[in-house]
Amino acid sequence: MLHYKTISDMHKDNGFPPPENPLLCLFRCTSSCPWEDAEFTTDFYLIGFKKLKGGVIKYGRTQYDHQSGSMIFIKPRQIIQFKDLQLEDNGFIIYIHEDFFNGTALHQDIKKYGFFDYEINEALHLSVQEEKIIWELFSQIEAEYHNNEDEYSREIILSHIDSILKYAQRYYKRQFLHRTMLSGVTVSKFQQALSEHFNSNQFHEEGLPSVGMLAAKLYISPRYMSDMLKAETGKTAIELIHLHLIGEAKNLLKGADQTVSEIAYSLGFENLPYFSRLFKKEVGLSPQQYKKQYA
Repeated sequence: MLHYKTISDMHKDNGFPPPENPLLCLFRCTSSCPWEDAEFTTDFYLIGFKKLKGGVIKYGRTQYDHQSGSMIFIKPRQIIQFKDLQLEDNGFIIYIHEDFFNGTALHQDIKKYGFFDYEINEALHLSVQEEKIIWELFSQIEAEYHNNEDEYSREIILSHIDSILKYAQRYYKRQFLHRTMLSGVTVSKFQQALSEHFNSNQFHEEGLPSVGMLAAKLYISPRYMSDMLKAETGKTAIELIHLHLIGEAKNLLKGADQTVSEIAYSLGFENLPYFSRLFKKEVGLSPQQYKKQYA
């Protein structure tokens, strides 16, 4: 599989003119986007805006369908494929080499944006007004990109990229809130999957339920599931898993026929100190102290 370490190599292989910045490139797409039909990986972040009429965009485990949103975010070393793209309207792609962020706050901050771990069918849907804001920011980046580079160029471009990411974070939260019915279904399915895990013998074979395990059962990416649950319930997936575990533990500790270690093992904990720390963090008492209350 092709892997591009430099933006210049990617331009050369696809017949594009050399980039004006070795760590950054911009593409405006009108009716189509010229790209080789091949899967590839890069050392770059990708921010894209598109309204696809035909062709294929694929990254992660899923393929774009025509109901997907208009903004996508891809992180370095993720498999990407573009094929015969036909757009309903103008689009753009920004490629940013990860080294472009070196020595700046975005070097770490960009890793906090969960949407770089979403699947393509979890792309961002924008309103007309939101599209206008994103296009204005892209145009400002574009103007600075084609301007004669000076000591301020990188800082200005980074500030606009930072703004796009912050707006995307805001718009995703709006998207979660506006899809309360979908979110509610996700919360219900999440709780159901947790219950099924404990009501069967799965936890004896698979151990404690993980975010990845539950996301796979719901057919969504772990990060998207966690962010959706956070918007709907105020708690992340791992926090909800912990609350469920502690709820099960409290119920079992009220009985007198099992020791704390037996209860911990029955819930899938292989490490008793970890169970005790988690329980005390959530309840304020150790499992033994809690059990004594009902002795």
